[in-house]
Amino acid sequence: MAGQVLLIEDEPNIIEAIKFILSRAGWDVATHSNGVDAAEVVRARAPDILILDVMLPGRSGYDILRELRDDPGFADLPVLMLTARGQSKDREMAERAGASRFMTKPFANADVLDAVRALTGA
Repeated sequence: MAGQVLLIEDEPNIIEAIKFILSRAGWDVATHSNGVDAAEVVRARAPDILILDVMLPGRSGYDILRELRDDPGFADLPVLMLTARGQSKDREMAERAGASRFMTKPFANADVLDAVRALTGA
């Protein structure tokens, strides 16, 4: 196995696409689609990498990431942020929140796989 991925995303098509491409490459992919308890799920699963959507029901991905970065146990967790908005201000907000990498939707499946590999050294 390449490692544990936690995907926090609320769009079923994106969940299926990412889960398919990463699972096929040997990753164990868990999913969650609610922003309210997302940080708790990250802490419970302790993934090797987090793929985090910006716009989630209940709570923003930026807020979730800031909370995780303030937790010493997750301050260095590789985080790939996904968003439908790719303007420079969105990238800046992701960087300020502590994102390791930023990707806009739609994206190529191969780009997600490449980003996960680069962030984890796999």
